[in-house]
Amino acid sequence: MSETYFLYHSIGMYPNKARDLAGAMAEFAFVWGKPDDSQWAYALGARARFIDRWRAILNAAPDTVTTFENVTAAFHALLTSLPEGHLRGRKVLVGADCFPSNHFLLNGMAQKYGFTLHTVPLRQGAAFVEDEDFLDAWTPEVGLALLTWVSSTSSHRIDLKRMVAHGRRMGSLIGTDITQGAGLIPYDVHAPEVDFTVSTSLKWMCGTPGAGILYLSPRLIRHCHPELRGWFSQTNPFNWDITAFDYAPDISRFDNGTPSVMSALASLPALDWHASQDQAALLAHNRRLTARLIEAADDLALHIITPRAPEKRGGSVMLRLPDDRPAAQIVTALRTQGITTDARSQTLRLSPGNLTTLDGTETLIAALGKLLRP
Repeated sequence: MSETYFLYHSIGMYPNKARDLAGAMAEFAFVWGKPDDSQWAYALGARARFIDRWRAILNAAPDTVTTFENVTAAFHALLTSLPEGHLRGRKVLVGADCFPSNHFLLNGMAQKYGFTLHTVPLRQGAAFVEDEDFLDAWTPEVGLALLTWVSSTSSHRIDLKRMVAHGRRMGSLIGTDITQGAGLIPYDVHAPEVDFTVSTSLKWMCGTPGAGILYLSPRLIRHCHPELRGWFSQTNPFNWDITAFDYAPDISRFDNGTPSVMSALASLPALDWHASQDQAALLAHNRRLTARLIEAADDLALHIITPRAPEKRGGSVMLRLPDDRPAAQIVTALRTQGITTDARSQTLRLSPGNLTTLDGTETLIAALGKLLRP
């Protein structure tokens, strides 16, 4: 039941998504299966349109955004492209509430690249890292900081302007993982100006797996030399002189071998749909439903992990369930009633999007009340 779908922090939905996705795949099959030479113009054109959709979301300049399979791959490519020794002897700063995949990556790279991974801890009993604690840990020794714009486990949103201003004073490279907010909350790579941004298209953008992106500031691109390079890393991919490789001057230097186009092509209908919507209306709809969820959580005496102030949260409401009500059982019971949610440990995650209705939200609230009744 689409009106009781609360999983936009995981997979976003929009009207006729299955139809549009099937149409895109059928069109690809038709073009790719024709015995002519139209395939690459079609496929690379779709990828370029996907990138342009993302540029609009980020307010990014041409030739500063490219595709990656996921956030982890994009972040890894950026880290390994930095000038040799840039991070050696310095710190890389992340919060304990970052997406775990990024932490796994950094923890594995620290020894080889000679940096110290500094993870800002949660306060006792807290669900997210306080901005003040992150800022206190952000000293001039930090060579790079990865900011999680919106936490996937609390929906806490950092004060990005304040964070970036502090990072500039410290002289650090500043990156943002915007996965949990992109497409719902306005974001601009220039306001405040960041050095790089990573995201996927899965959540509020309603795309498919594999449709990640990397944005890199134009002033830094020429200093980056990706380790993984190939024919598409050049200005002219059709340069066959194996002794004359030269990086492209723009973000395409991160495009190594033959590019994968399937995820971009499959996600393009969703991004086209998103671009056709009233963005302010999408956010206002989410704010109405999340406000109702917070009100209901108070009535049910549930601990609200997510900050109450709209400017301090993303599009989700995270609730701590009582220990005597296992979250997995609650999620299963809701699913049998056609209500789609998920949980991390005892945290119930609720993310209403464009298909979710107020009536659907009331259905969830009523069902949750019955399940939690003593």
